[in-house]
Amino acid sequence: MHPQQDPDRRARLQAVAAEALTAAKAGEDAVAVDLVTGYLSGSPEGNEEIRELVLLLFSECSEMVAALGSGGATPVKMQVFDEDGQEVPIDDADPPVRTAIRTLLAEVHGDQEAAAEQIEIALANGQPQELATVVLQALRWTVKLAAECQTRDLPVSPWIAAALDE
Repeated sequence: MHPQQDPDRRARLQAVAAEALTAAKAGEDAVAVDLVTGYLSGSPEGNEEIRELVLLLFSECSEMVAALGSGGATPVKMQVFDEDGQEVPIDDADPPVRTAIRTLLAEVHGDQEAAAEQIEIALANGQPQELATVVLQALRWTVKLAAECQTRDLPVSPWIAAALDE
């Protein structure tokens, strides 16, 4: 069934994402990734739904980055750290982390097509662990950005706020 023909699809994807966000917030990374990749890969449109769900998270992150950046008036800095906590240049980050960063940057700049291309590359070429890293990065950023937005009384999508208040 095509996404436009399934009026419950977005709500279903938000429900899966909400469960994964709750798990990610609790530090249950494996559970969070399994909720996204496991549930959706069992669906007849598995990769399509994984792509949509990950893009949904990055879109929400983009909106929160815009809110935190006062609609573009205040720059929001992105940093990448290695296992030792040292900042590394984005180009030196692991490939799935670079994919996540490029996806978010494309969303922030309003280029949904480029964001979708990044996720397509991860789905087509990536190993399962690489896709898991992209999913986990999207979940972690959503959790952190939502917490920061809530601290500053900035808007957070109701489904994300509800998931993180559990």
